[in-house]
Amino acid sequence: MKFVVTKELGRLAKWLRILGFDASYYNRDNPSALIIQALREERIILTRNHRLPIRTGVRIKVLESEKIRQQLKELLKELKIRLKSDMMFTRCIICNAGLQAVDKTQVQSRVPEYVFNTQDKFFTCPQCQRVYWEGTHWGNVSAVIAGLADEGR
Repeated sequence: MKFVVTKELGRLAKWLRILGFDASYYNRDNPSALIIQALREERIILTRNHRLPIRTGVRIKVLESEKIRQQLKELLKELKIRLKSDMMFTRCIICNAGLQAVDKTQVQSRVPEYVFNTQDKFFTCPQCQRVYWEGTHWGNVSAVIAGLADEGR
């Protein structure tokens, strides 16, 4: 499932990427170009804009909540999305590219010494070159997702 997320949902775009979804961020004021992108790339438009024109062949999901946790809950429920832990942290949260595993020696000069000494798995973004590792955020995200699952029961 691929998404194009409008500018008022920037935090949601990052969270979708953390969860492993291909989430393009659209920050312009051109509804026609947004719709063309969605059609061309076969993406679902996620927005809070109730005035976005409805077009045949384009899936648009208008989210009601302003809070990220509620947006995630709404999206997961209405699109019947099942989260998979093996998909978490597989995309760059900055540019949306798929991450690639790398040997830790390749990133030694690009991460703090403590991180290099305490972590074994590293990933890089082939597009923006950002380096990722399994830090405390891994557990924090898992806790948020578990909380969403509990609230949905």
